[in-house]
Amino acid sequence: MNGHECYIISAGDFYGLRETPDDSDYVIAADAGYKYCRENNIIPDLVLGDFDSLEIAPDHPNVMQLPSEKDDTDTMFAVKTGLEKGYKHFYIYGGLGGKRADHTVANLQTLIYLAHRGARGWLFGENCVWTAIRNGSITIKGEGNAAVFCIDGLARGVTLKGLKYELDNAEITSDFPLGVSNSMSAPEAQISVADGTLLIMYDINTGEIN
Repeated sequence: MNGHECYIISAGDFYGLRETPDDSDYVIAADAGYKYCRENNIIPDLVLGDFDSLEIAPDHPNVMQLPSEKDDTDTMFAVKTGLEKGYKHFYIYGGLGGKRADHTVANLQTLIYLAHRGARGWLFGENCVWTAIRNGSITIKGEGNAAVFCIDGLARGVTLKGLKYELDNAEITSDFPLGVSNSMSAPEAQISVADGTLLIMYDINTGEIN
């Protein structure tokens, strides 16, 4: 990674950092994600949330207290804050699992929110990474599984190369999981969509090239 990214540490299940922020990055702890920051010697630039998970606003020089009744989740508010600061790449940890399955779905939707605004998000789980692309492509390399979903209406011109089950200029809809349970069949695989948004999952040990 090239620096100047926004890291968001949320309150879901945390499995350690795959990427490590440096001084050029911006780190936001969302509510109880602050505990993960402290446990992993990460100094956040901002701590925000309604603090229902952390239970109390932490002793930090830059705290943003959010109301408990709001439209945005703490993670979404963190994403919007990063976008306002001009960041285009978001690495989200602690955004899957946890006690609230609804937050997992919300954070997957957040990846699509970023894709619609010309940004990219990566949502890290225990053994997988989720991301979303809109009218674009990515290349992944290595071994492991991959899955491609459309949960945003209709995706046209979907092409999958280098995977066991390939597609060429296909349409994927949000009401049928056509892209589930795929796997790498070549050293590199290309996933692209001409018109629409794709939600993509790949194994943590499968690296993304671009």
